[in-house]
Amino acid sequence: MKRQPHPAPDFKPAAMEGRLASLDAFRGLTIALMILVNSPGDAGTVYSHLSHVVWNGWTFADTVFPSFLFIVGVSLVFSIAKQEEKGMPNSAFIVRLLRRTIILFALGLFINIFPTFYLSAIRIPGVLQRIALCYFFASLIVLKADLRGRILWLIALLASYWLMMRFIPVPGIGAGILEPGRNFAAWIDSIFLRGHMWSYYDGQWDPEGIVSTIPAIATTLFGVLTGQLLRSSLPERRKVAGMVCAGLVLLIAGYILDRWLPINKSIWTSTFSIFMAGLAIVCLAFFHWLIDIADFSRWAKPFVILGLNPISVYVLSEVFDTTLRTLNLPMVLAQDIDCQSYLFKTFCTPIATSETASLLYGLLTLLFMFLIAWAMWRKRLFIRI
Repeated sequence: MKRQPHPAPDFKPAAMEGRLASLDAFRGLTIALMILVNSPGDAGTVYSHLSHVVWNGWTFADTVFPSFLFIVGVSLVFSIAKQEEKGMPNSAFIVRLLRRTIILFALGLFINIFPTFYLSAIRIPGVLQRIALCYFFASLIVLKADLRGRILWLIALLASYWLMMRFIPVPGIGAGILEPGRNFAAWIDSIFLRGHMWSYYDGQWDPEGIVSTIPAIATTLFGVLTGQLLRSSLPERRKVAGMVCAGLVLLIAGYILDRWLPINKSIWTSTFSIFMAGLAIVCLAFFHWLIDIADFSRWAKPFVILGLNPISVYVLSEVFDTTLRTLNLPMVLAQDIDCQSYLFKTFCTPIATSETASLLYGLLTLLFMFLIAWAMWRKRLFIRI
């Protein structure tokens, strides 16, 4: 990672560094929602749509991660185009690709191991690890395949995953079972990741496991195709119309196919990839029309600021939350309470109850992270991986 200095800030999103302001704003919104979802005051009392669905179906919280992977795909198109304009050979880009992938994966491992640094049971999969793998494989596809090839890759990834989950028999269970811990993806994880999966599921399977990364790559490729449309020479309003139409088609397709392959984030079913890509395309189309075309952008300033340092802010938020939940404060009656619980009970529960108090704590955490992102923006400190 390196710091990139810039002139003193003069916020005008549409012209900032030649970037697509709507994309930065959409990225910042997803980071804000990640922080909000991951930092409740009390994980046991959360509004239902700010908590991930138990299994089949989806909530508002389930839209965040696929939206970020979609954005990775869109950004990838602009990044590769910029490198081509500079005359960078593919070999140099692949070296940079490997470096970024390793750094992202290592940051994910750091989050998983912090603060105990207990290596023997470290969780290997994770959010940043999946982002790293999706970025890596989507980049290779973009470098090696044309538009037709990219579409074929996307279809092949979704179809192959569906076929694996439906028709490959799992020892002692059978084929086509899609229950928690009793499916093909969980079986593969139990073979290659035993002892290194998320303890929340008793270490039996992982929501960011090996096989379920296949359709997540497809989610990223949906972003790649959208990025190609945005970089095309079509009139801006036709781009927006095309994105809305494509997004609605994917939403309808995902909804219809749900009866045969349920929409499920935990195993990232192909229908989940299709449905969430449709939702992300429609949202980005709205942002693009509102910010880049209509030039109604001032409201987006906080999101753009978050979107300029997304990985840094996300890692800081995870480390901050884990630190507060780990550190204990000595209290009266010889009892100990961790810092997070103390702050929650001191500042949130006296003025709100249950779910509202939990949401308030998440909003305060988000505000703190935004202030850090704002200070970085004021200093023109943009950490590029």
